[in-house]
Amino acid sequence: MSGRGKGEGAKRHRKVLIDSILGFTKPVIRRLARRAGVKSSFMRKLHFLEEIIRDSVTYCEHAKRKTLTAMDVVHALKRQRRTLYGFDS
Repeated sequence: MSGRGKGEGAKRHRKVLIDSILGFTKPVIRRLARRAGVKSSFMRKLHFLEEIIRDSVTYCEHAKRKTLTAMDVVHALKRQRRTLYGFDS
């Protein structure tokens, strides 16, 4: 049987999800922060940024997109109870 039920139907293939957050290393986040205008005292905020990026990438993967949008970040912030106003869905 091997998990196919009584009908012996075909097994469906499942796409293996790759953890995309592994590509966001500390130097990558630092470069993005520099581009956004962050000057200093960055390491204290690194944990906060990692959480936001992880949730944003999760939203992006769920939508089957490869480009992170501003709304992904807004939804990630809203999930952590840090609502950001000025971006409509």
